[in-house]
Amino acid sequence: MEAALTAIEMRLASEPDSIDLQADRARLLTELGQTEQAKRQYLEILTRDHTHLATLVDFSVLLYQTGFTSAARTASQAAIAFHPDNPKVHANFADLLVYEKKLETARAHYEAALRIDPGHLNAHRGLALIFWELGDEERARHHQSIQFENRPLETLPYLGTGEPVPLLVLMSARGGNLPWRELIDNCVFLVIAVAPEFYDPSKPLPQHRLIFNTIGDADICRPALEAAQALLARTTAPVVNSPSAVLATGRMSNAQRFGRLPGVVTPRIVRITRSLLAGPDGPVALAVHDLAFPLLLRRPGFHTGQHFVRVDSPGALAAAAAGLPGDELLVIQYLDARGHDGKARKYRVMSIGGRLYPYHLAISEQWKVHYFSAEMSGNPEHQAEEASFLCDMPRVLGPKAMRALEQIGDALGLDYGGIDFGLGREGEILLFEANATMLIRPPEPGTQWDYRRAAIGRALDAARTMLLERALVQAEAHA
Repeated sequence: MEAALTAIEMRLASEPDSIDLQADRARLLTELGQTEQAKRQYLEILTRDHTHLATLVDFSVLLYQTGFTSAARTASQAAIAFHPDNPKVHANFADLLVYEKKLETARAHYEAALRIDPGHLNAHRGLALIFWELGDEERARHHQSIQFENRPLETLPYLGTGEPVPLLVLMSARGGNLPWRELIDNCVFLVIAVAPEFYDPSKPLPQHRLIFNTIGDADICRPALEAAQALLARTTAPVVNSPSAVLATGRMSNAQRFGRLPGVVTPRIVRITRSLLAGPDGPVALAVHDLAFPLLLRRPGFHTGQHFVRVDSPGALAAAAAGLPGDELLVIQYLDARGHDGKARKYRVMSIGGRLYPYHLAISEQWKVHYFSAEMSGNPEHQAEEASFLCDMPRVLGPKAMRALEQIGDALGLDYGGIDFGLGREGEILLFEANATMLIRPPEPGTQWDYRRAAIGRALDAARTMLLERALVQAEAHA
C-alpha cells in the first residue's frame, strides 16, 4: 500500500487536477491509518466536486469510524442525492442507520440496493442483521446464506512492512460478535475472518499462529460456537476466548453460577413462551416461578436495550409480551440499582488477561441504563462521579464489591470480557450481565470526555498487548 501511495503521488505530480487520483490517495491514506491527512484530501476534493461518488462514500465511512456520525450521515445522504442508482451508496447509508437503530429506514435502503444489484453482498449482510433484530428468522437466514455460502472467510488488508503474524478471527454469521477491529493492529497481524457455521470442515484451516474467537453471545450463537469448537479441534494454536468458556456465559447460566458467589446478587431468570405471557394465564405462570412485579421481559440475544421492557403490574403483562418478537422470552427479576439520589447507575468493568479495568459509569433517571442514552454528556456532576470511578475503582466500589468482581472475572474464564453491574445498599454487586460481547471504544471527540481517555486507553492497550504477547509466545514455540 505504501508503494501504491508513492506511485499515486508521483502521478499526481504530473496530473495535479485528477480528482480520481486524489480520491485513490485519500483511500490509501485511510487504509494506512493516516486519517487526518485523508480527511484533508477528501475535503479538498469536495471543494472542487461536491458530487464525487467515491469521495462521498469513502469519506462517510472514515467520518463514522472516527466518531463524527452526524457528518458521516450528511456525506451519505449527499451520495444518495447525487447517485440514486448506485447500490453502494444505499447500503452505506443503511449501515449508518443500523448504528442509530433506525431499522425500518435502513431496511428500505438495503432493499433499494438489491433492486439495483440483487447480488450486493453488503446489502444481504445488512438485511440479515435487521431481520434477526425484527425476529424474522427465516428471512434473516435467507440473506445470511447468500452472504456467506460461497464466502465463509475474508482476508483483510495487512499494513505492516515485516512478515505478518497470521491471525484467525472467528465470527458468527448470525451476529452477537465482539466488535474486534479496534483491538487488532493490522501492522502486525494478517487477519483472516472466518464464519465457522459456513466453513467446510473437510478443508484445512488457513495458515495461522493465533486464533481470536470473537463470537460472544451464548444465547444466540450456540451453533456458531459449536462449529468453532469443531474447527479448533484441528489446531494446536493458542485461542483467545475459548468457545467453551463463551458457551457458559448465557444470561440464565450466569445468574445461576454467579449467584452462588459471596457479595454477588443475581436476578432470578426464567424462559417462558411469549404466547403464555401474552395470555390470561401469564401472571399465574410467573407466580409459579416466584417472580413478583416489577419485572423485566427480554428477547434473548439482544443488547443495547433492544426488545427489553419493564412490566410494573399484572395488568400490563399481556400487552408488554405481545409487543416483543420471538417465541420465547426471558423473564428477569428487577434489581434496583438506584443510588441515594434516585438515579440508576450501571458500572462496566473489563476483564482482560485476568485483570480488571474500569471502563465506564452510566447514570440515568431511567431504569434502562446504557451509556449512549444516559445523562452523562453536558452533566459535570455525573462526569465527576464517573471520573472518580475511573481513577480509583477500589475506593469507589469498596472491598466487598472488588472481591466479588475478582471472583466473577476468575469464574468467567474469558481472556477478554466485560461485566455490567450496579451496587447494592450493602456494597454488594448487582450483576446484570458478563460476557465477551462488550467493546472498548475510544471516547468521542471533545474536551468534555478527556477525563475518560486514560482509563479507556489502558483497557484498550491491555487487550492489544494480550494479543501480541499470545502471538509472540506461539512464534517462539514455532521457531
